[in-house]
Amino acid sequence: MVEPNKRQRLSQVSSSSQTSASAANTVKGSQRNGTAGDGRFVEGSILRITMKNFLTYDYSVVYPGPNLNMIVGANGTGKSSIVCAICLGLAGKTAILGRGDKVGLYVKRGCNKGFIEIELCKTGGNVVINREIHVENNQSLWMLNGRHCNQKTVEEEVKALRIQVNNLCQFLPQEKVGEFAKMSKIELLEATEKSVGPPEMYEYHCELKNFRNKERELENVVKEKASFLEKAKQRNERNKHDVNRYYEKKRHLDVIELLEKKKPWVEYETTRKELEGVKRERDEAKRQLAALKQAQAPMLRKIQQIDNQLKPTEAQIKAKTAAIKEASNKCKQKQDQLDRKHKEIEDIKQTLRLKQMEKEDHQKRISNTRRTIDDLKAELAKVGDQPDVTPRINAINVELRRIQEDRAKIEGEKADLRREKDHLCAESRMLERKLNDMNNMMNAKEEKLRGRHRDTHTALQWLRKNRHQFAGNVHEPMMLVINVRDHRFAKFVENHISFHDLRAFVFQRKDDMEKFMTEVRDKMNLKVNSISAPEESCSKRQPSRNIESLKRFGFFTYLREMFDAPDEVMSYLCHQYKVHDVPVGNEQTKAMIKTVIEEPYLRVLYTTEERYTVKRSFYSNKISTSNSAVHPSQYLIITVDAEEKRQLEQQMKACELRSQDIDERMKALQREAAALDRRDNELLSEKKRLSELKGKKRQLEQKISTKQDSLRQMEHSGIDLKKIEQETKEKIASVNSQKVAIVSAFMAQMKLRAKLTMEKVYLALETVGLTAEKSKLENDCREGASELKTTDQKCNRLEQRKVQLTEHCKGLLKRAKSICRMQLDESLPEDLRNAFSKLPDTLDEIDAMLNEERSRAECFTGLSESVVDEYNRREQEIKHLEKELEDKSNALNAYRQNISEAKERWLNPLKQLVEQINDKFSDFFRSMQCAGEVDLHAENEEEYDKYGIRIRVKFHSSTQLHELTAYHQSGGERSVSTMLYLMALQELNRCPFRVVDEINQGMDPVNERRVFDIVVRTACKETTSQYFFITPKLLQNLQYAEEMTILCVHNGAHMLPPNQWDEKTFIRRCLQRKAQA
Repeated sequence: MVEPNKRQRLSQVSSSSQTSASAANTVKGSQRNGTAGDGRFVEGSILRITMKNFLTYDYSVVYPGPNLNMIVGANGTGKSSIVCAICLGLAGKTAILGRGDKVGLYVKRGCNKGFIEIELCKTGGNVVINREIHVENNQSLWMLNGRHCNQKTVEEEVKALRIQVNNLCQFLPQEKVGEFAKMSKIELLEATEKSVGPPEMYEYHCELKNFRNKERELENVVKEKASFLEKAKQRNERNKHDVNRYYEKKRHLDVIELLEKKKPWVEYETTRKELEGVKRERDEAKRQLAALKQAQAPMLRKIQQIDNQLKPTEAQIKAKTAAIKEASNKCKQKQDQLDRKHKEIEDIKQTLRLKQMEKEDHQKRISNTRRTIDDLKAELAKVGDQPDVTPRINAINVELRRIQEDRAKIEGEKADLRREKDHLCAESRMLERKLNDMNNMMNAKEEKLRGRHRDTHTALQWLRKNRHQFAGNVHEPMMLVINVRDHRFAKFVENHISFHDLRAFVFQRKDDMEKFMTEVRDKMNLKVNSISAPEESCSKRQPSRNIESLKRFGFFTYLREMFDAPDEVMSYLCHQYKVHDVPVGNEQTKAMIKTVIEEPYLRVLYTTEERYTVKRSFYSNKISTSNSAVHPSQYLIITVDAEEKRQLEQQMKACELRSQDIDERMKALQREAAALDRRDNELLSEKKRLSELKGKKRQLEQKISTKQDSLRQMEHSGIDLKKIEQETKEKIASVNSQKVAIVSAFMAQMKLRAKLTMEKVYLALETVGLTAEKSKLENDCREGASELKTTDQKCNRLEQRKVQLTEHCKGLLKRAKSICRMQLDESLPEDLRNAFSKLPDTLDEIDAMLNEERSRAECFTGLSESVVDEYNRREQEIKHLEKELEDKSNALNAYRQNISEAKERWLNPLKQLVEQINDKFSDFFRSMQCAGEVDLHAENEEEYDKYGIRIRVKFHSSTQLHELTAYHQSGGERSVSTMLYLMALQELNRCPFRVVDEINQGMDPVNERRVFDIVVRTACKETTSQYFFITPKLLQNLQYAEEMTILCVHNGAHMLPPNQWDEKTFIRRCLQRKAQA
């Protein structure tokens, strides 16, 4: 409260409602009508906020002051509703507030639309922004200065007034206080630039970042092109030697081409001269041949006559030779027939010898059979004296049948047991699969826990290894042991229980909890939560009302009935979260919500998509409600039926026990079967011995009978050797008569062959005489004939040579002209004559020079015309690249110049700005006997997107300065640091207003008082902008300033209507009560 002797002024927030009302009263000054006449309001400041059907307000008007506005009120009265109105009325997004994601959720429950109107100070005429929010389609209607417009127009107008509700340095709602410390250095710098920097500072920063990105791109391009150019030059330098060698090789190839053109001309000229010489030699040989032929004519005619006589005689000799050969062949055939007859006689004699040997073997077999019969009869006489064994064999057969029956019973029982075991194995596998599926679902829960809170997961692993250290029950984190019966209900349970408790360990005994926390928190330095269950179990508590009585509203169950949990966990949840008394409804519940909230005993309830909290005034019994959306489940959506799992484990254990019983019974049956098998083998051996003894006499009699039959057959099947010998003699005589006829034919052919041979001899003698005479004549004329023949061959050879050379000359001439690309009737060009004159004139010299030039050309290997083309093409590319590189380098230099200029425009003012912030920030911390500093941090001065503002603070003299983070400092230290940084920005006065909602909640009283003094001193200066400070409570005996505007927000059905509020009466009553006290 303000002191009585200070000048008083009143601004009020009017409100009225049947079910709830909120009013904010400003103790300071007189009521304003929302004009911008007060020069202390900076451009863009808020002059008036009007709310209708918005959150907790039916209708309310707020007139904030130009400096510090303290909005004070109990929780739930509607302080943050004013913050929401400022944000949404200035075209801010719902995500900034961190509450509902749909704008329709900000309309007062039961109303179809809500209304916000904000008046902003502006030179030349204030700006009035109206926003009408419709629940049905989550749409808004906008008006600017009384004219309809779209949201974009409003955003542009707000931006022109330098209002940034999305900047945490200017607008810090309650749900976003913790996020300020989580901002990175880069985000904090950008937020600070937008909030207190000159309008162009952030633009220069963005421009610098763009310049730097473009500079990087140009640097990369220049680097790539320089590298490519250098490589191209290096490749061309390497290829230059190849190009020179290519041209040198081309010179040798040109010489080779000329030599190859001249060579056919030299060959033609050489061949033509050779042809002239051959013609002269041929003519001379023809004259010599004619003279020799004239001298040899008489002797040649005599030799021809002898040849005519020799031809018939030689024909007769050939005929006689053929007849002799035919007679010789017939003689050979007859000789072959005689040889075959000799062989036939030998075969007949061999057959006789075999029959004789067979006769001897037959006699031996008969003797052996008679001896065997005598031996068997002697043995049979011995066996006839043994007793009869048939009764004993019959007894053994009876016992064997009994053993077979017992074995069949055992096998049948074993088969039944095997079938039962197979059935148990199948059932066990099925149960194991189901348990594995459940365990996999539990593992998925553990993975989610490990991903969200690794310390809790580490502590869980420790607990599982050391559970034996605890005397009472210890339960793993709730999210692992809570099992929702239907996954559709998981969202209700998870929204009702805080994540801090979901990850908490639950202990039956407090001493166990203390031991656990000592180990994991103090020794292992893990951040974990633990809970001690109530000493008296609350898990079976009955709800306030039977669920049947609530079904008419759509409620179908209580929250406790939706999940299973161990008794200690359920007891804690019933005690702490009243899960046994929180009903859950459906769409019918939502439709009847106005009636539902009137029901007694309902404090928290759920519909399909929303949670409702109902509060009743202790004094007036009036009802106020708040609602929030039910978010989808993240952790409890994975459900495992604990009872089903327990039953599966029991069934699994029963299967294992029954399987063990079956195994034991199978072993016993195996032992019984083995004993039966042993007895069976013994009986079979005895039966075999007796059967053999009984059957031995019968076998001996059968053997004797068989041997006697065999003896009789052998005696009746004897061989007649005399008959066989007679047949053999007859066969030999027949063959000998055939041999006599063959010998007669053989002798006739021999005589014919001798006669033909004598006739052939007489003809041969006649031929020898004629041949001798011919040889004498040939010897006489051989000399002349040899010379004649030689001369004739020479003439033929020369004629052939002349024809060959003629054709060869024609071909060489044609080839020479073709190689020189000449017509057949064209003479050799003058340029070729001149070129040919410089080359050798003989073939040997040309061949030698060709070989030399070819050898030189072949030394230049691996060269082609493509190398030269590539070299020339790359030379053009190098020139083009040099031009491009020069252009890109110039552009890069220009960008660097632009960056240097932009950096100077941005960095120097920024350093000055940060220095000013640091001075204020450090002064504030020194005034609190702490230390703090703000500096511009950059790891690399050229990386403009990495620049950031670093806040470092120290709250204890024994520690060093530490960077402000979301983890290092406590919640209160973060709140103090955040508040002082915002106050350091306040005096720079670049934004029209700032909003800070309940930032003092985590501060201790000492720090809260110090911060409050700093806020009052800073925000109440004439040079500062408007400031909204929202808090649910204030310490006593704080220092206030006259420039402050205090808005007291109240809630209730007995609030006065706005037109009946009298500030003077209110102050007078306060002073009277104070005097009476």
